[in-house]
Amino acid sequence: MEYVEIARAESERGELVLRERREEGAPTSLELRANGIFVMDTVETSSERALATAALALVEDPRAVVVGGLGLGYTMHEVLADSRVEKCAVVEIEQSLVDWMRDGTVPHGPTLLADQRVVLVVADVAAAIAEAPDDSYDLVLLDVDNGPGYLVHDSNAAVYRAPFLEHVRRVLRPGGVLVIWSADRSDELEAALREVFGNADTTSYDVLLQERDEQYWLHTAKG
Repeated sequence: MEYVEIARAESERGELVLRERREEGAPTSLELRANGIFVMDTVETSSERALATAALALVEDPRAVVVGGLGLGYTMHEVLADSRVEKCAVVEIEQSLVDWMRDGTVPHGPTLLADQRVVLVVADVAAAIAEAPDDSYDLVLLDVDNGPGYLVHDSNAAVYRAPFLEHVRRVLRPGGVLVIWSADRSDELEAALREVFGNADTTSYDVLLQERDEQYWLHTAKG
């Protein structure tokens, strides 16, 4: 197996690297890392897809959706596959990642971003949600880390706390839902959701990752 770096960028948050994994007899895949931390790859995308599929099933009419974290676009792709969705606002803090998706460094990126329902916002998701109008979204999906216990950037801790969650509750339309993906269950996040929304639900998902059994979690709350 060989790894070949195809793109690298530096920002105030550190280093972002996109590399190809080449293995004889297997398709070439992409892997994204932030400050040396594995973020995701194109080999196993079931967790990203499960996030969107499970979230969309919770909302009767998800016309307007926010996806926090672009990644390699798989959560966004699954959201766009739902014909009920009229607008998908994707908030990504790293301009370089957006550029790689737009210019084809990530090969499937230009096709995904060509969908007219996509609104791509380069910003911190906390700031973007805080500035959004009241009652403007039916569904907010957050996949900015591997969960509150596995932060890509320390500043992301605010995303899992009550002040930010209050903003999410404000921008959700009646019956709207917040869904947060996590690599592990978080009692602290569940408590914060109950404090803000008055309700919370935590669901586990079993996923086979490269022949390993893994379990991921979705923390949800209804507006």
